[in-house]
Amino acid sequence: MKHLKPLEAQKLLQEQPQAVFIDCRSEMEYLFVGHPVGAQHVAWNDGPDWEVNPHFVGQVKKIASMHRPVVLICRSGHRSIDAGLALEEAGFKEVYNVLEGFEGPLDDSHHRGTLGGWRKEGLPWEQL
Repeated sequence: MKHLKPLEAQKLLQEQPQAVFIDCRSEMEYLFVGHPVGAQHVAWNDGPDWEVNPHFVGQVKKIASMHRPVVLICRSGHRSIDAGLALEEAGFKEVYNVLEGFEGPLDDSHHRGTLGGWRKEGLPWEQL
């Protein structure tokens, strides 16, 4: 798996239109916090019990096939690593993790969105 900063991920997605952008956060995060424009939602884990989605790899296969680059994003860049490892174990060859995720790391006040991430970089996002 390769790791990209948000701006690098955006560049890769623009240069490789066959790449598939997967937001692997929970449904509530995707819908209510916002998500990158063009990202498709497949939760790695979700509430209320936060167990790993046993269908994650199969759901991504339906969207991406195993022969297209897959770019994964989560809140801070950690869940997407686990999701990417699962895809690699299943045979995906070109998997990318977006470092800092959508909201970035926690700041000294335990808030996200001030130190990094997709939104902080001003990249396109939307909220439903």
